[in-house]
Amino acid sequence: MTQQKTQTALITGASGGIGYELAKLFARDHYNLVLVARSADKLSQVAAELQSHFGVTVKVVALDLAAGQAPKLLFDQLQREGVAIDILVNNAGFGVFGEFASTSEEEILGQIHLNIAALTDLTRLFLPQMLARRSGKIMNVASTAAFQPGPLMAVYYATKAYVLSFSQALANEVGRSGVVVNCFCPGATDTDFQKRANMENSRLFKKFRPMTAEAVARDGYRGLMAGRTVVISGVKNWLVAESVRFASRKLVTALSRWVAEKVE
Repeated sequence: MTQQKTQTALITGASGGIGYELAKLFARDHYNLVLVARSADKLSQVAAELQSHFGVTVKVVALDLAAGQAPKLLFDQLQREGVAIDILVNNAGFGVFGEFASTSEEEILGQIHLNIAALTDLTRLFLPQMLARRSGKIMNVASTAAFQPGPLMAVYYATKAYVLSFSQALANEVGRSGVVVNCFCPGATDTDFQKRANMENSRLFKKFRPMTAEAVARDGYRGLMAGRTVVISGVKNWLVAESVRFASRKLVTALSRWVAEKVE
């Protein structure tokens, strides 16, 4: 069932990959959009495409959400412009491959600021309005990385574990409010993530076939609209995420490292 055009979805990290594919799904169902990412040029291209194809209103905000007060600046701007957010999709995030001891402070803290702090702050800012209206949805994009430790990407995996735990707790808190909180957990996906993370030659991406961003976004969108608390995209990814409960943490951690290691 399509929604009224007065409904608006805010999507972070919307200039490409899963965020872009989610934006298309929302636009197809006649949601107006607020798209946030660092690249103004890419956002403008996406906005023009969606407005042309689907006839929705698309507002773009070029912003680095990992920077200081960026989430509050975004919220305040939308408040001034009278833009109410019905669905918040916290999709922006990144990872860095390498041993923790040799990873720069900027890369370590950047992951924590974007993957955890910005996501938490945006949720804190927009959730009270949804509760007051007794309607709304929040999708926090984690990863199958959330289900186990990740040697060679220790900080990234830990940030995604936070997102999963945080989202499940919030879903319980708002359970009778009319608001849905969802945690979406994709596995390996064919996007620019692996290039930015320097993971292109890892076993995960060289030996295991990643899913397309389009298929992954479709799984997440359906799960959000169905009101599911945790959505894992892909049967294989679901089996892997579930299987870690039945193995020792030492074995799970060793296997996680093996998958992340680079191969020829």
